[in-house]
Amino acid sequence: MGKLIVWGYFSNNWIEGIKFPEASVRIIHEEGVIPFIRMIPCSIYEYKRGLDPVYTMQRIIDGSFDAELTGWAEAAKRDNFPLIVEFGTEVNGDWSPGNGRWNGGADMNQYGDPNLPDGPERFRDAYRHIIDLFRAQGVKNISWVFHVDAQGPPEEAWNSMTAYYPGDEYIDWIGISIFGPRPGGEWQTFTEILDRSYLEFSAISTEKPLAILEFGVVDDSATGDKAAWIRDALESIKNGRYPRIKAISYWHETWKNDDGTLSNLRIDSSPEALEAYREEIADSFFLRNAYFSDEDN
Repeated sequence: MGKLIVWGYFSNNWIEGIKFPEASVRIIHEEGVIPFIRMIPCSIYEYKRGLDPVYTMQRIIDGSFDAELTGWAEAAKRDNFPLIVEFGTEVNGDWSPGNGRWNGGADMNQYGDPNLPDGPERFRDAYRHIIDLFRAQGVKNISWVFHVDAQGPPEEAWNSMTAYYPGDEYIDWIGISIFGPRPGGEWQTFTEILDRSYLEFSAISTEKPLAILEFGVVDDSATGDKAAWIRDALESIKNGRYPRIKAISYWHETWKNDDGTLSNLRIDSSPEALEAYREEIADSFFLRNAYFSDEDN
């Protein structure tokens, strides 16, 4: 990229139990990078659609995993260096086990406030429960993140971004994922995608800083121009089109889709894509600094 990164972003799946990822955290920290941990409440597979058979939002609320979560918190506190943590990545997308579709949906009569949809409300309270546990252990070295997707289904009124939000008293950063189309899909630029969701995204909180936590696009000439997509994304951040965005994180990966096609999102998938990214990110607008105090928020 030609510029050092601020955080190292990785998943902490619960397939083998709820355990603090000590080894990964230390490797990242020793490189001078802030560990950014995605807590994924999955006992089977990260993005297997449906209600997880173990880690339901209701069981988290009920305290079924308090012992393990307390152990996670104690380990994070022992390390005593800055960590960034999110729970329920892209929660408004139904690929997330925390999504309301799997935890009560639009029903308002089975849990909590009768004026709120049960599905999102359960996620909200599960996340609050986790943070309350960490606070009870005196953990002060974590910045907590709430993470949504720009195009998360189902497209229902109850599945709004705000419905899942734990509240400003719990969350430090609010982030979003923005991905271009899969190979052969209808081409959409970064700004076309974010323009449609920015008002809803920025309305989650008027106070907290916003971040593009995941963004990227495939390298497929039949679909669109990846280098141009990257330039559009970084130029739009730099020129103030989305003024509250204070951090960005490109998703540098190739993965296999359900239909067998490959989505090559890597920055260096072609010389043109790499050149576009390196030229844009070299601008002095993009800093390698992280601030954790309330004054610097």
